[in-house]
Amino acid sequence: MSFEINGKNYETDEEGYLLNLTDWNTEAAEHLAVEEKLELSDNHWEVINFLRDYYNEYQIAPAVRVLTKAIGKQFGEEKGNSKYLYELFPYGPAKQACKIAGLPKPTGCI
Repeated sequence: MSFEINGKNYETDEEGYLLNLTDWNTEAAEHLAVEEKLELSDNHWEVINFLRDYYNEYQIAPAVRVLTKAIGKQFGEEKGNSKYLYELFPYGPAKQACKIAGLPKPTGCI
């Protein structure tokens, strides 16, 4: 599977996750968000950029519990809770946000 933006082809797996992490850019993120029926706000980008930094540091996409705790540690209690994250990413904060961030599906996600 794949999609194209401005003549560049982006390969994805059967669930829509990018196969090549280095292909990711903001245009790809916007496209993936539309596919997920999301309009990205600054709060979405905060989580997406956090996930990309987390992945670069630890080489793993965090599961939702780890993500919630890490977001809380960096951005405060009002953002470090599952209610807030599910409002941003209703189909699963870890799973959906990682897809838009161009990261692999988190381990433990069905």
